[in-house]
Amino acid sequence: MERQRPRIGGVLYRASAYAVLAFVLAPLAVIVWVAFFANPIIGFPPTGYTLRWFARAWASEDFRSGFLLSVQLGIAAAAISLLLGVPASIAIARHDFPGREAINTLLMAPLVVPGIVGGAALFIGYLAFELATGIQIAGNLAGLLIAHTLLAIPWTVRLVTAALLRVDASIIEAAVNLGASPFVAFRRVTLPAIRPGLVAAVMLSFVISFIDLEKSLFLVGPGRTTLQIAIMNYLEWNLDPTIAAVAAVQIAIIGLALLAADRAVGLTRII
Repeated sequence: MERQRPRIGGVLYRASAYAVLAFVLAPLAVIVWVAFFANPIIGFPPTGYTLRWFARAWASEDFRSGFLLSVQLGIAAAAISLLLGVPASIAIARHDFPGREAINTLLMAPLVVPGIVGGAALFIGYLAFELATGIQIAGNLAGLLIAHTLLAIPWTVRLVTAALLRVDASIIEAAVNLGASPFVAFRRVTLPAIRPGLVAAVMLSFVISFIDLEKSLFLVGPGRTTLQIAIMNYLEWNLDPTIAAVAAVQIAIIGLALLAADRAVGLTRII
């Protein structure tokens, strides 16, 4: 009996892990399945299968423009968060200065503030800035991009800092002692060493921006819509598989991004 206990424990552990995985993935699988239903109204069982809901989603101006705007915001937010987050990560990971922990906590704050609270706070802050300076930020693309960048920066700082802490600082010191300038040492030694963290930061920053609803809901301007807002508006009056088709495309994009990043750098080493 003593020898069988570890085996029973291992079986239970694996069964629990598979059960949790199935619980997480089952709703996604159902959404993808519903996207192919021929039913004009979502219902079970399906009367047949079709691809027309994907064509209908792309033919919708709201979905098409929302998708393109979400992609553009995601790419821009990931790029800007990388430009701002990498220097901040280097300062936090490599230097000891007064207020370092406070700055690190401030940079991580968007991760713990509820999205709806952060969106409302940004909107009120934009209005106060406009009253003080006469410069409008709320309701235009610049204000929306700032909000999405604020969403992305904590992930960049967290992942790049983690990657930097895995790099032996003596290697960089050796490169400098051998005649490399700080910039050359950063470009030739540090950057290749933290490449997995950079790729993971870009990928997650894009995904977080792409799926955001709360901040975009407060800050999107007239004549513009993100994909998440377009989905919410469509659901107000419709309940057909078009929404499932849009969601299936999102799942595919995010899943492919995760797989590509994992194959490129091995995300399990960073996340």
